[in-house]
Amino acid sequence: MVLIPLLFLFLCGAQLTSAVFIRNFELAKVQNEASTRAISHDLRSQDSVVAVETQNRFDSPKLVVVRKDREIPIMVPGLSRILGGRLLSSVTGVAVMESSP
Repeated sequence: MVLIPLLFLFLCGAQLTSAVFIRNFELAKVQNEASTRAISHDLRSQDSVVAVETQNRFDSPKLVVVRKDREIPIMVPGLSRILGGRLLSSVTGVAVMESSP
């Protein structure tokens, strides 16, 4: 009688822990990618570049925005049906791209 609720509670805890770990790992990875691409000016097609207006007309900094979606593995059977589909971790990395000299 007690084993099934304990197993369910364990799986829910493992699901939450893995979701937070995956999100934090992906956030660090995407932020690193954004910084690397901003320094090297090596952009990909899915990256966004946002121009920032300043009062200095000779300086026009730009922001590189990198987005990444990753599917979270499901440990609790039927959880995706309850939550309405797949479980996704969506993270965004932002870095300042300086103008080339």
